[in-house]
Amino acid sequence: MAGRLIGAVIAAVLIAAVAIISPKIAAGGLLYPSRHSVKGAVPPGCENRDFQGDGLTLRGWHCGAIGKRRATIVHLHGVADNRGSSVGAIQRFVPRGFDVVAYDSRRHGESPGAVCTYGFVEKRDLRRVIDGLPAGPVVLIGSSLGAAVALQEAGSDSRVAAVVAAESFSDLRTVATERAPWFLPRPIVRQAFIVAEQRGQFLVDAVSPAQAARTISAPVLLIHGADDKETSPAHSQRIFDALAGPRRLMLVPGAGHNQSLYDPGVWGEVERWIEEALELRERRFAAP
Repeated sequence: MAGRLIGAVIAAVLIAAVAIISPKIAAGGLLYPSRHSVKGAVPPGCENRDFQGDGLTLRGWHCGAIGKRRATIVHLHGVADNRGSSVGAIQRFVPRGFDVVAYDSRRHGESPGAVCTYGFVEKRDLRRVIDGLPAGPVVLIGSSLGAAVALQEAGSDSRVAAVVAAESFSDLRTVATERAPWFLPRPIVRQAFIVAEQRGQFLVDAVSPAQAARTISAPVLLIHGADDKETSPAHSQRIFDALAGPRRLMLVPGAGHNQSLYDPGVWGEVERWIEEALELRERRFAAP
C-alpha cells in the first residue's frame, strides 16, 4: 500500500513538472546557458584583448609566441565555460612558436550577447576574429560547443590549417533532444525548438557540424570520451564519417564529457597532428 502511495505521489509530481515546464522555459534552457566569469590572473605572456565579433566585442586574451611565430591557435571553450579553460593550451603551445588567442564566446564569460546559438552566429564571430589576426595559418582547438563552432567555420575558411575538436555534437537538434529531461514529452521538446528559433533568430537544423564536415579540406582530429553520457561518441563518429579530407577519431577510454583532454596521452597526439597538418599545408603551398 505504501509503495503504491509513493508511486502515485511521484507520478503526480512528474505530471505537475511537465505542466510547469512549458516550451518557453525549455527553450530558455537552450538559449541561456549559465555564465561564469574568468577566475585568476592573465596567464604569463598574455594580454587582455578585445576581438571584433559579428556585431559585438568579444573579451579575450592574446598570447604571443616565444620565438618566430609559426601559426596562430584559436582556442574555443565549451558551453557555460570561458577562456579560462585555454590556460593549458597556452602553456603548451606558446613556447613552441604559436600565438594563442582565446576569447569568451557570445553570452559567455565577460562577452556580451543575448543568446547562444551553438555555432549559427558563433561561426561568424570566429571568422571576424580570424580576420583580425596576422596573416598565416590558423589552428582551431575546441571543446564541446567550441569544437562544434570550429567545425562549422572550418568548412568555409581556407585559412584554417587544422582542427582539433573534442566532444563535438553532430547536430543541435539531436543532441538537445538527447539531453532533454527524460520526463518531457517529445511534443514539448519540438515546440521548444520552435520557440528557441523565434527568440534566437536562428535555424536549429542549420547548426550541424556533421553537415559542415562535408566541406572541410583541412585535417581534422576528433577526440571523444568513450564513456561520454552527455554527448555520446556516436556524434563524433557521424562527423568522422562525413569528413572527406585527412581525419582521425580518437576515443579516450574512461573519459566522460569534457574529460578527454585531461588524459595525459592525448596532448602528445594533438601536437603531432598539428605538426603534420602544418607540414602538409607547407608542401601544398610550395607545390608549383
